[in-house]
Amino acid sequence: MHTSVPPFALFAMNPVHLPELFPPPLLTRLQQLARVDPTLVAQDFSDPAVAEALGRAEVLVTGWGCPHLGAEVLAAAPRLRAVLHAGGSVRHLVGEPFWERGLTLSSAVQANALPVAEYTLAAILLAGKDAFGLRERFRAEHVHPAPTEYAAVGNLGRRVGLIGASRVGRRVLELLRPLDLSVSLHDPYVDAAEAAELGAVPLDLDELLRTSDIVSVHAPDIPQTHRMLSRERLALIPDGGVLINTSRGALIDHTALTEELVNGRLSAILDVTDPEPLPADSPLYGLPNVFLTPHIAGSLGNELARLGGTVVTELERMTSGLPPAHPVHRAELAISA
Repeated sequence: MHTSVPPFALFAMNPVHLPELFPPPLLTRLQQLARVDPTLVAQDFSDPAVAEALGRAEVLVTGWGCPHLGAEVLAAAPRLRAVLHAGGSVRHLVGEPFWERGLTLSSAVQANALPVAEYTLAAILLAGKDAFGLRERFRAEHVHPAPTEYAAVGNLGRRVGLIGASRVGRRVLELLRPLDLSVSLHDPYVDAAEAAELGAVPLDLDELLRTSDIVSVHAPDIPQTHRMLSRERLALIPDGGVLINTSRGALIDHTALTEELVNGRLSAILDVTDPEPLPADSPLYGLPNVFLTPHIAGSLGNELARLGGTVVTELERMTSGLPPAHPVHRAELAISA
């Protein structure tokens, strides 16, 4: 899209996200690259004002809350050339009509992976120190445990198993590499050589579960992974093991997981659940061996500007005639989040 005339662009998302994704310095850069009205944010493409802008738009800058870009929407956007998504997953956003048009699609999924990986790293290290369990005990008893009670605590040689070499999973592996941990990986699309390059020992899923003190889930929510951590597989995790999930709740049999957590055999750090949020009467809210957070691992607050920055950089590349740095290809959607 190399051009001396700035292309027309249209924001399409829940407008509440716009100022966080594009704070003033980023919005200024964006407006230098494209003719875009920040006061017009599409949530309904049938709105007359939106429909007029959609007819002129060469670029859609999308985010959370953007309607699906189906055949009718695309037909109303004859000049559209590219969609730049200021978010992670785009599976909900596009379908066959989009690919048939041959449009360019870019996503800030790589940028969104960074805070998820940071959350995971913190969770792994704190779990290895039993920080959450010891905090609950300290709060209840107000005394330090005896030194002999720390025998099973610590991160030296702790066995960590990652399920999925997604963008998040790969960043977690990178962050774990300098540490004195024993790291294994299950991903059917990663061979032994690549796993070694990533700093992990490749294992099949059952073996990873049997041999890990801490299991962290980073696989996509696709039909092949639905309830992949079944009752039988959860039972493979050693007594005292910790399960971390920052991916999607649907990957785990939550009825079986709840039973494992209620009986105290396992602990869990859960940023996602199924359903989400959990029912108000779920025992997981009050269990001392469960650290439950409200889907905060991904980009929040000032981290959203990283996503907007990715979009601005992509637009800079495109207006200079360069391909996007973070393209989304049709084939990869079948195996990605």
